[in-house]
Amino acid sequence: MTLGNRVALAGGAVVFAALLLASLIIYPSLSASLHHQHDSVLITAADKDASKLLAGFKTKMQALEREGTPLTAPTSPVTIGSTQLQFIVPPVASGTEGDFIPVTAKDVQVARGAAPAYFQDAAFKGVNYRVYTAPLAGWNGALVRALIPQSVVDSTLGPLAVMLIVITACGTLLAVLGARLVAGRVLRPVRRLTETVEHVTATQDLTPRIDVRGRDEIARLAGSFAAMMTAVEESVRAQRQLVADASHELRTPLTSITTNLELLSEGPGVADPQAPALVEQARTQAEELRSLVNNLVELARFGQQDAHTEDIRLDLLTERVVARTARRSPQVALRTDLSACMVHADPDALERAVGNLVDNAVKWSPAGGQVLVAVFPDGTVTVTDEGPGIPAADLPFVFDRFYRSPTARALPGSGLGLAIVKQVAETHGGTVATEPLNQGLRMRLSLPAAP
Repeated sequence: MTLGNRVALAGGAVVFAALLLASLIIYPSLSASLHHQHDSVLITAADKDASKLLAGFKTKMQALEREGTPLTAPTSPVTIGSTQLQFIVPPVASGTEGDFIPVTAKDVQVARGAAPAYFQDAAFKGVNYRVYTAPLAGWNGALVRALIPQSVVDSTLGPLAVMLIVITACGTLLAVLGARLVAGRVLRPVRRLTETVEHVTATQDLTPRIDVRGRDEIARLAGSFAAMMTAVEESVRAQRQLVADASHELRTPLTSITTNLELLSEGPGVADPQAPALVEQARTQAEELRSLVNNLVELARFGQQDAHTEDIRLDLLTERVVARTARRSPQVALRTDLSACMVHADPDALERAVGNLVDNAVKWSPAGGQVLVAVFPDGTVTVTDEGPGIPAADLPFVFDRFYRSPTARALPGSGLGLAIVKQVAETHGGTVATEPLNQGLRMRLSLPAAP
C-alpha cells in the first residue's frame, strides 16, 4: 500500500471516528429530548385536556340526569389531538379490565393519593404506548390515563438514525477521497525524491537534484537529500581522483622495480657489475612505494573514524618530532622556539602532521641550512626553512593530494605529506597556511588551544 493511500485511509478513519462519536452523542440526546417533550404533552393532556373533557361530560351528565337518563364517563380511550385519554371512575380496583390495559395495584394507590403519578410503557393489541397515569382532578378516587403511541417518537428517530448513518458514510468517503487528493499533492516531492533515488541507484548518476520550496518537513527532507547528494558526489569524485592519482604514482616505482628485476634476471644476474646499483635502485623505489602506501592509508584513516583524543602538550610533542628528525637528517640544523601550549587532539595524527611539515622543510633546505620550528601558546606550529620557496602559482595547490610542482618532481615523495597535514588540521577544527619569505618558506599549522 502506498503512503498516499495510507494517509487517505488514516484521514478517513479520523473523520469516521469523529462523525461516529458525534452521532452517538446526537442520537441519544435527541431521543431523550423527544421523549421528554412527549412526556410533557402527556402531562398537559392528563391535566388540562382531561379537565376540559370532564367538564363537558359533567354538563351533559347534569342535563341527562334532569331528564332521568344517567351518563357515566367513558372508559375507552378518547383521542384528543395526538394523544388519547382514558378515564377510570371509582371505585378503582386492581385487576379491572377495560378497553385498555388492566388496572394495577399501583394505579389503585395513585387513585387514593397514596402514590404519585407515573409513566410506563405498555403494549395493547400489538401497539406500544407511552402511558401517564395520574389522579383525575375534580373527581375523587378517579384516574386518568394519557397515552401516546411509541411510533410517534419512532417516526422521528428512525429517519434521524438513517440520516446520521448516511452522513457518517458519505463524510468518511469524502474524507478519504479528499485526503487522497491532498496526500497526492503534498507527497509529490516525496515521489520525486523516490524517483531520483531510483534513478541514482539504476544509473549511478549523482547529479540529479530536486527543488522543493518551503520550510516544512518535506522541504527540509529535500534540502537534506540535495546536500547529501552533493557530499556523496564530491566524495565519489575525490575517491576517483585519489584512485587515479594513486594509480599514476604507484605505476612509476612499480615499473622501475620491475625493470630492475628484469635486468637482474638477464645475463649473469647478480654477478653483473651493475647488479648492486640495480638492487639499490629497486630498494629505493620499494621504499618510495612503501611510503606512498603508508601515506594513502593515513590519508584514508584520518577523519573517517572516531579517533582517540586527549589533552596534549603541543610543545613537547613537537620537541620529540624535531629530535627524531635531527637524528635522521644531520645535514640540516634544526632550531626550536617552543612555548608551552596545550591542545586536544589525536596524538598520533598530530605527530604525523608536525613530522610531515618538518620533513618537508628538511627536504627543501640546502645542506648546512637551518630549519626553525616554533610553537606558540595559541596552538600554532610554524616551520620555517631556507629553501628555494614555492612559486606564487603553486601556493594554492601545495596541500592538494598528489600535487607536486615541476621543481619537486625530481625529488623523492608522493605529494601526500602536506595533504595529510591539511586533513589532520581540518579534522581537529584547525587550519594550515603557507607564508612565502624572501628566502625560504614558512608553513603554519593552527589548532584550537585547550584551556
